[in-house]
Amino acid sequence: MEPWHGIARASDCATLLTLFLHSGRKLNNSWELSESEKHRILHHLMARSFCLISLLILSLGFNPCTALSWKNDRSVEDGIQACKPYPHPFTLCKSEAEAFGYPCEDHKVTTEDGYILSLKRIPHGPSTGDNSTDNENTRPPVLLFHGLMVDGISWLLGTPKQSLGFILVDGGFDVWIANTRGTNSSRNHTSLSPKNPAYWDWSWDEIAAYDLPAVLQFVYDHTGGQKVHYIGHSLGTLIILAAFSERKLLHLVRSAALLCPIAYLDRTKSKLSRVVAKIFLADAAHFLGWHEFNPFGLVAREILLTVCGNPEVDCHDVFSALAGPDCCLNATSTCAFLEHAIQSTSVRNLVHLSQMVRHKGIRRYDYGNAKANMKHYNQTRPPLYNLSTIPTHVPMLLMHGGQDFLGDVPDTRHLLKTLVRNHDKDNIEVLYVPDYAHADFVIGFNAPELVYGPMVDFFQRH
Repeated sequence: MEPWHGIARASDCATLLTLFLHSGRKLNNSWELSESEKHRILHHLMARSFCLISLLILSLGFNPCTALSWKNDRSVEDGIQACKPYPHPFTLCKSEAEAFGYPCEDHKVTTEDGYILSLKRIPHGPSTGDNSTDNENTRPPVLLFHGLMVDGISWLLGTPKQSLGFILVDGGFDVWIANTRGTNSSRNHTSLSPKNPAYWDWSWDEIAAYDLPAVLQFVYDHTGGQKVHYIGHSLGTLIILAAFSERKLLHLVRSAALLCPIAYLDRTKSKLSRVVAKIFLADAAHFLGWHEFNPFGLVAREILLTVCGNPEVDCHDVFSALAGPDCCLNATSTCAFLEHAIQSTSVRNLVHLSQMVRHKGIRRYDYGNAKANMKHYNQTRPPLYNLSTIPTHVPMLLMHGGQDFLGDVPDTRHLLKTLVRNHDKDNIEVLYVPDYAHADFVIGFNAPELVYGPMVDFFQRH
């Protein structure tokens, strides 16, 4: 049997699913595998196909700063210096905001389904600044919501002149930064431990239904009942679009700025994501009993070493292969992002996103059979999120890049046609940055001029 024989065919996947079934032990209507059995199946997967490369790339966002040359075991510098280890863990308030003299508050928000989320607030600028004497409740509140497998620190990884969070504070806004369930600062629950599989039984449906409204309501209540400007990146755009499509949260949101909007994914340019979806890799991981997806977990590292041992696999540029070739990242922000912003998500969340790649439209999580869907939705197929029903008066700014493989141009144009066709022309704007890929919008060195400045202008007009 030759390894790396190419991408798995449907028959290969059927064989692997059969292996899963014969390796599992049915306990309490669920399949449980020992760690040795899981490793054996993973070894079989690697030996049979090229499948796992895509899962690794999707999950790990491989660090270009610390990439290794697998032939001679030395550091590789892809145009930037190798990342230096940080002497202490990053925390959003102490390591970032307070280090630059900005006050920072840590609030706890409990969702309706019991998750305890960390919500950070930077109410004004440094105490020595002219803007520190403002009444906090006179500053318009803005909520920043991060994307998939990162957390809120991604908004503050540069200097005050480079980072969107600081730029908004200095621009006169009361800045609130969300951290979704499962991230390092939001792992508590009223009754569940992250070690319990039930803790990870969610997808972005639940983030949209529970995390987002809980956080928005908290900000609204703690800023004198002011409606909130919303900023989302990647998955943070999908959840607000889903909520708007069901005419929810409109009483809390003043306007919405969407960076790299993710909605339709069936034409994504990321071939790696497409392979992950087509061969049901996330589904297989969920079936095998993995519930938390930790991008830096032990199993993932072992697989990465095996995958990158093959000369045909370019592990030095995996980040670009997944999300597009970013044009405008520097070493400092990139290393900080990859070392401190990367976070866990649920395997079920990856399954849901894979379903969106395989099928047209935006639907709720598919439980895999008509009976289970009937139980949850009272219909055999998951309900659609119909984005054409989003109210036309909601002020929206959509910003996308020509090199983004995840929020790719064809899928984004589909979204724009859906929204712009009937939207009030005075309340929708689109900014296209031809050279930008996915990460440029968050940590690009020229994003303050190309993206953040126009965004602040948009908020000030609305």
